[in-house]
Amino acid sequence: MVAFEHPHGMHPPQSQWELPFFDAHHREMAPRLADWAALQDVNESDDRAACQDWVARLGRDGWLRYCVPAAHGGALPALDSRSLVILRETLAFHSPLADFAFAMQGLGSGAITLAGTPAQQAKYLNAVASGQKIAAFALSEPEAGSDVAAMATQAVQTASGWTLNGTKTWISNGDLADFYVVFAKTDPQAGARGISAFIVDAQQPGLDSSEHLHVMAPHPLATLQFNGCTIGNDAMVGPLHGGFKLAMQTLDIFRASVAAAALGMARRAFAEAVAQAKHRKMFGQTLADFQLTQARLGEMSALIDAAALLTYRAAWQRDCSATQGAGTPAYTTAAATAKLTATENAQRVIDMALQMFGGRGVQVGQKVESLYRDIRSLRIYEGASEVQLLILGKAALK
Repeated sequence: MVAFEHPHGMHPPQSQWELPFFDAHHREMAPRLADWAALQDVNESDDRAACQDWVARLGRDGWLRYCVPAAHGGALPALDSRSLVILRETLAFHSPLADFAFAMQGLGSGAITLAGTPAQQAKYLNAVASGQKIAAFALSEPEAGSDVAAMATQAVQTASGWTLNGTKTWISNGDLADFYVVFAKTDPQAGARGISAFIVDAQQPGLDSSEHLHVMAPHPLATLQFNGCTIGNDAMVGPLHGGFKLAMQTLDIFRASVAAAALGMARRAFAEAVAQAKHRKMFGQTLADFQLTQARLGEMSALIDAAALLTYRAAWQRDCSATQGAGTPAYTTAAATAKLTATENAQRVIDMALQMFGGRGVQVGQKVESLYRDIRSLRIYEGASEVQLLILGKAALK
C-alpha cells in the first residue's frame, strides 16, 4: 500500500502555527514541510524498507537536521521542541511510519547530543542529520518497561573497556539501525543510580538483533541479545552511573513530540471524517446533514483543540526552560499533561472517525483502519498513560 492518498485534496491545517507559541522560523518551516510531505510517494508494504526510504528522503531534503544541533550539521543552534512538534504532527498526518523514522533519529541520538564526547558527536551526529546512519535507543527489557531501574542488562568493566550481557526488547529500528545507545547496569546494586549509557555499533560481535517483533501497526522492532559484547572505553556516553538521568533527559525532550504525533493522526482522522460526511449519501441526503454527525464532528474538533494547545504549551515551555535544563518541574508536568491528553484524545477521535465510515472503516487499506491500529501504541510507549497520571498526581501533592 502506498503511504499517501489525498482524497479531496487533503492537507493538514496550517492556522495553528499562527498561535503565539511559535516564532517566525517555525511559521516559515511549517508550510514548506507540508508541501514536501504531500509530494512523497513511499511504498509502505514492507515497513523496514519503507523506514530506510523515509530516513534517506528526510536526510536528503534536510528535515533530519532538526534532530541534531547546528554544530553537528543541524538546522538550529540547539534541539528545538517546537520544531520537533511541527515535524511530527505534519509527518504523522501523512504517514505514521514517516513520523516514526524521523522521531527515532532524534531519540536514538539524543543522548549523544546531550552528553557525548566531541569525538562521539563528530562520528555520529552529522551522519544522523544526513540520514547516512540510522539511530536507535535501547532502554526497555522483558522485565523493565515503565520500571527502568529493574533493568538486568549489565556492563562489566575490563582492562580494555566494557563487556555487555543481557537482553533489550521492543527496540525501535532494531536490526535496522547502524548504532544503538544502550543503557546497562554498571552497579547492579544501585538501582537507577547504577545505570550507564553506551554506544554499540550494529556490527559489534556479541550483539544479535535478528529476532524481529511483529505488532498490529507494522514498524521495525526487534529484541537485542548481548552475549559477551565487548566495547571500548570510548563507547560510554556521559558519566559513569549517569545513564538513568540521561535517558530521562532524552525522553523529556521528545515527550511533547509524541503528543504531536498523536495530534497529527487525530487531525488526519478528522479530515477523513469531514470528507466522508460531505460525500456519503444516506436516506436522500449527505451524512453531514444529520445533526448527530455534526455533533460528533464538533466533539472531535474540541478534543483535537484541547490536545493541540497542551502540546504546543509543553513544547514552548521546554524551549523557554532549555537554558535552565530541560527537566524543570513546570515542563515535566506540562509534557506529561500533553502526552496523556493528546494520545488518549487521538484514540477517541480516530475511533469516532472509523465509526462514521461504518463497515468500510474496518476494511484493511482504509486510512481510518490503519490509523486505528497506528494510534494504539502511543498510549504505551515513551511513558504509558498510567505513568503520566502518576507524574501529575505526585506533582499535585507537592
